[in-house]
Amino acid sequence: MTHTFHPTILREYDIRGIIGETLSAADAQAIGAAFGTRVRANGGSLVCVGWDGRLSSPQLADAVVAGLMESGCAVRKIGRGPTPMLYYAAKARGADGGIMVTGSHNPPNHNGFKMVLAGKPFFGPDIKDLGRIAASGAYAAGSGSVRDDDVADEYAARLAHDFDGQRGLRVVWDCGNGAAGEILGKLVRLLPGEHTILFGDIDGSFPNHHPDPTEPHNLIDLQQAVAARRADIGIAFDGDGDRIGVIDGLGRILWGDQILVILAEDLLKTHPGATIIADVKASKAFFDEVARLGGNPVMGRTGHSLIKTQMAEIGAPLAGEMSGHIFFADRYYGFDDALYAAVRLLGIIDRWPEMTLAARKDALPHLVNTPEMRFDCAEERKFQVVAEVRDRLAAEGANVNSIDGVRVDTADGWWLLRASNTQAVLVARCEAADEAGLTRLRAVLEAQLTASGVTLPA
Repeated sequence: MTHTFHPTILREYDIRGIIGETLSAADAQAIGAAFGTRVRANGGSLVCVGWDGRLSSPQLADAVVAGLMESGCAVRKIGRGPTPMLYYAAKARGADGGIMVTGSHNPPNHNGFKMVLAGKPFFGPDIKDLGRIAASGAYAAGSGSVRDDDVADEYAARLAHDFDGQRGLRVVWDCGNGAAGEILGKLVRLLPGEHTILFGDIDGSFPNHHPDPTEPHNLIDLQQAVAARRADIGIAFDGDGDRIGVIDGLGRILWGDQILVILAEDLLKTHPGATIIADVKASKAFFDEVARLGGNPVMGRTGHSLIKTQMAEIGAPLAGEMSGHIFFADRYYGFDDALYAAVRLLGIIDRWPEMTLAARKDALPHLVNTPEMRFDCAEERKFQVVAEVRDRLAAEGANVNSIDGVRVDTADGWWLLRASNTQAVLVARCEAADEAGLTRLRAVLEAQLTASGVTLPA
């Protein structure tokens, strides 16, 4: 039977839609059948399926499983939990593929799917191919099977295995009622120290605050709890547990590139000269610090699937994004796992004889920057705007890195303009040594956007 998806849901890195509007159980079943067809064509049959805590996720997971079975796949249902638990299960079971039903950090009425095939990210043209298979109805035929395979305890033990601290810390955790809560409860029982969990009950309505640690207002509860308990660190997760947020003992936010510097500093002690990847939105301070520490900093394109692919291609043991995706291939599997990143970070801080996280943050280079600015731009126009800006800059002889949009270096610092791969928006950021330089950079960015008929928000 043929099936046509809503044109908005097949994204660059995953599949996302609004329940009852652009995404349904019928879509999920077609996704399962189409993905199963790809697994079978690849010579495999075993697929792991997991789901997050959203209210719609169990129904979508059942539909995905039905589609996989129709295509002749053997399904292992690993249960409810964070996305990296699905990635772990696929690795640990030697599965040929994996599907995670998750809406990540999107609003409660959204949901979607993240996939792996033969141990590699499934994105871009592969996702578009699912649409082609469904539209043609050219599914593999077969009679599959399904069984439960609860990996939660095994996964928690694997996370705890790599903790290498000495005494334990006072830690506050904020799950935001997202999918990491149950696993975190298991994990902290295996770690030394004093642990307080906020909003660990999984609730897809997210009654306390939205599970997105990149938004400062979502970290207020964590900051207050860190202060009240005089904790060494606060750690937050997004809705599906693949992005991390960090608060120091003074309640200050450490952004993704700052977290990555601390992780890189420790890793380079045992892997001197290692390549560390950060996405194009990362601060100049990251690249300077990794080079100073003897590493090889590499700038990559934004997008968790792209980073994972680049990591595997060049053999980097560590990578990260400003959004809080952290990827360890050192002693781990190379996928983004916020719980694992937390374990490694706690081990590092715990081994510092006298330094606190707050003191280490103070020792980082201090630059001034704008927050990530996101503003609407029509889908058919967003990439064209970036191309127009790039062409004008080339004509001016500007120092431009065009690996992902345009990142422009000047005497004041740098500014970035890129098109989102998942939404009809443009993304911009500026960074300078001081406020005067930041004002000048923003003025240049604004002038370029105005020349292309786009208004930069105040």
